[in-house]
Amino acid sequence: MRFRDRAEAGRELAGPLVAAHARGDLADPVVLALPRGGIAVAAPVARALGAPLDVLVVRKIGAPHHEEFAVGALVGDDPPLFDTGTLDRLGLTEAALAPVVDRERQELCRRERRYRGDRPPPELTGRTVIVVDDGLATGATARAALRHVRRRHPAHLVLAVPVGAPDAAARLAPETDTLLCPHRPPGFAAVGQWYDDFEQLTDEQVLDALRGA
Repeated sequence: MRFRDRAEAGRELAGPLVAAHARGDLADPVVLALPRGGIAVAAPVARALGAPLDVLVVRKIGAPHHEEFAVGALVGDDPPLFDTGTLDRLGLTEAALAPVVDRERQELCRRERRYRGDRPPPELTGRTVIVVDDGLATGATARAALRHVRRRHPAHLVLAVPVGAPDAAARLAPETDTLLCPHRPPGFAAVGQWYDDFEQLTDEQVLDALRGA
């Protein structure tokens, strides 16, 4: 299983979500993309559902010298959410990662200003909130996003990703009301291995997707 690009992955996700919406299972939906990559998956989902599209900016906290490997994540003004088991295995402490947290917090604030400007975040209380990303590796950013959204009291919380590591998907299932992850291939190493086109998106592409919605 491989996707041509993120848009194709989003169209595949949209099918079961539209069916659930038609059954009345996903009332009053709003789609939240985890940018940057998640926005290109989320846009076809929101379009198919006729739902508003917005972003939830989350920043991974990467391991020293291996920044793509997440040991935690940041979202909004929430305190950092660390994977304590991973920290223990790597011999890391939260205090030692403070400079990384500060740097990622600055980038998170920059992106929120860039993507949202003066526009307030959407109201989530009592709604179906569908959190969308392009895949799950460790699941650190998705977990932070889900817990942030849960504190805003959605009626139904969905995590929708096209592909993910089986163990990460299993760990995240209790954080959601519905987990949609149709492809959980063994030997999962990185999200990008399941896409022909996995080019990094730019801020302008994120803004274009939001304007189009």
